[in-house]
Amino acid sequence: MLEKKSKGVFPSQAVSDAEKSGLKYGLDVARAIESEWFKKDAGNGKFQTVNNEFHKLRLYARGEQSIQKYKDELSINGDLSYLNLDWKPIPIIPKFVDIVVNGIAERAYDLKSYSQDPSSLQQRTDYVNNMVEDMKTKDFKQGVLSNTGVDIFNNDKDNLPENNDELSLHMQLDYKQSIEIAQEEAISNLFDLNNYDLIKKRLDYDIAVIGIASVKTSFNTAEGIKIDYVDPANLLYSYTESPHFEDLFYVGEVRRVNISELMKQYPDMSMDYVKKLEELGQPHQIRGVSSDNEEKREGSIDVLYFEYKTYNHQVYKIKTNASGGNRSIKKQGDFKPNKNENFKVERRAIEVLYSGAKVVGMDDILDWKLAENMTRPKSDVTKVHMSYSIVAPRTYKGKVESLVGRMTTFADMVQLTHLKLQQVLARIVPDGVYLDADGLAEVDLGNGTNYNPQEALNMYFQTGSVIGRSMTQDGEFNNGKIPIQELNSNSGNQKISSLINSYNYYLQMIRDVTGLNEARDGSKPDSNALVGIQKMAAANSNTATRHILQGGLFLTLRTAEALSLRISDVLEYSATRNSFINSLGRFNVGTLDQIKQLHLHDFGIFLELTPDEEEKQLLENNIQMALQKEQIQLEDAIDVREIRNLKLANQLLKLRRRKKLESDRLIQKENIQMQANSNAQAAQAAAQAEIDKQQGIAGSKVQVNQAQLEFDIKKLEIEARIKKQLMDHEFNINRQLREMDLNVVQEKDKFKEDRKDERTKIQASQQSELIDQRKKETPPKNFESAGFDNLGGFGLEQFEPR
Repeated sequence: MLEKKSKGVFPSQAVSDAEKSGLKYGLDVARAIESEWFKKDAGNGKFQTVNNEFHKLRLYARGEQSIQKYKDELSINGDLSYLNLDWKPIPIIPKFVDIVVNGIAERAYDLKSYSQDPSSLQQRTDYVNNMVEDMKTKDFKQGVLSNTGVDIFNNDKDNLPENNDELSLHMQLDYKQSIEIAQEEAISNLFDLNNYDLIKKRLDYDIAVIGIASVKTSFNTAEGIKIDYVDPANLLYSYTESPHFEDLFYVGEVRRVNISELMKQYPDMSMDYVKKLEELGQPHQIRGVSSDNEEKREGSIDVLYFEYKTYNHQVYKIKTNASGGNRSIKKQGDFKPNKNENFKVERRAIEVLYSGAKVVGMDDILDWKLAENMTRPKSDVTKVHMSYSIVAPRTYKGKVESLVGRMTTFADMVQLTHLKLQQVLARIVPDGVYLDADGLAEVDLGNGTNYNPQEALNMYFQTGSVIGRSMTQDGEFNNGKIPIQELNSNSGNQKISSLINSYNYYLQMIRDVTGLNEARDGSKPDSNALVGIQKMAAANSNTATRHILQGGLFLTLRTAEALSLRISDVLEYSATRNSFINSLGRFNVGTLDQIKQLHLHDFGIFLELTPDEEEKQLLENNIQMALQKEQIQLEDAIDVREIRNLKLANQLLKLRRRKKLESDRLIQKENIQMQANSNAQAAQAAAQAEIDKQQGIAGSKVQVNQAQLEFDIKKLEIEARIKKQLMDHEFNINRQLREMDLNVVQEKDKFKEDRKDERTKIQASQQSELIDQRKKETPPKNFESAGFDNLGGFGLEQFEPR
């Protein structure tokens, strides 16, 4: 047992490192934390008050708040014997909580890493320089490729940006170093292994319900890197006014641990100490929350696990050797140099974390040591990050405000209004009828039947008719001439209407104080409101609860940063390096090789939130407008829709639109040039056609003339040949005639010889007479051609026999 010290005062940090690492120092820190959160000088302690408040808010968020306050409000001196009401709370608040939390769960995000170490920056710079060089010398390098077939481009020539804006967009969208991809895959894999999606839903629920959420990252050789949900009701932390809890110097949590489990964690505990733990009592005694509905676990205690931020000294002895070189030797923090020795001493203070554990209510400390696997940013290794990440978007002076906290007052009034409405409904009586017995007695039906009250009621309810007499039997005015009258009991209608108005008023007040209007949940859309107005109302509601979304994203970002640093530490220092790399076995071999080099790089982590429905609709409207005006292609619209970053998507849309306009302008210019060339070619073709036509006509004329000349020549040749044949024929005929004449002459001579001279004379004279007669009667036939022996001025007269 260590000596006691006054509680509530943290020990001085101006002590040696050896003293800080001692159990006494750790016990003083634990006592100060315990005193700050569990002391009960007046009323409940801080831890108990926070637990009561968070427990109440969580019950409201479930619609299970205590009904005692409503009973106290409606009872008279504590007497509820005259009230028979349904006291079950109306679950109004759970609806609004589910709207907010489920809406946040639908907002997806992409985790991005950005390597910012000198090596990666140089690689990125070289890539940009090569890209700029290719852009400026594109024509020259393209000419080299065309003439020689040698590709001297540094990058893909088909995907080169055309200007600086396109290059900037390319670096944001398309450029990604392999080491950055490996880092993103490693963090995403750790998120999946630890089911972070489920943890994040609990964190968003806590921010909406109690206004604060926390998550813890740790590393152990058995389970590797772990992400654990932390119940804010169990948190203990130093005072801060920052919603991100960045200036804490201690933080811890109270866990309910079974004694047997505690003995496994700290096997050096003595049996006497274990008996003291068993006698300590039930753990709910420090929480302030009623244990009626809680599980009572015998043999369990509350243990405070905490981290304390302080600083240690790093001291190096710088000694100069004989050759003039310097050698540094690490020394203890309280090292003091000897004036007679020839060396210098360099000192620096670095932040460190000490982790401890203490049983609440006991004056002994279970554990106190320098924390293992501390996460330090590589940009400043003198700083250290705590393993707890906490956020409370709406905090002031240490007071946390939540969305549910705004609604509890009006939710109570809604519940009271509901109970009052039950009272009014219970006291309302049904409508009845009034019967005037004297009026019935004066009625004579005239058929001898009795008109008694029962008969009158039957007739009234079945037919709605009533028989009465305006005059009595004595002839006087009958005051009961309408013997049956309906009694309307509407005394409660006004009260019911007033209570319903009150109910709607308080329900509207819940919407007003939270910003969750009807357009957000769609419970009461206005039939006269336009769709655009409904969307604007829903967008305004999203704006009212955006701090909850941003708080959850902050925890995710801080967790991703912590995982990034822990991955680097595991790969660089831990003996479980190989087992950790093997646990990422779903990656390919190339990625695994890159993961082995992660500790050599420094990364910046950021989240890229997907746009909500309203933002998507605005982007889609821009896309549709550009498509309708044919300012982009369908492929451009698909590429824009795939980008989750709305700003980058709009930049890409503007770039593609500008490129499409330039392309259309170039195409139009080419079309004009092509049209001009086409017109020139058409004119040239027309002129050539005309020349060809004239040449064809002239050729045709020449051919016709040649054909006509050849025809004339052939005609003359044929005519000459025919005439020649005719002349030959005529010559033959004349020759034959002359031969015949000669024969006749010869025969006549011969006849003259054979006859007598007289007879010869007679015949001669007869023949002579006959010839003369023939000459007189028929002229001799002319066998000459008549006008056909002239060949164009060339006659054949010269060929006549002479």
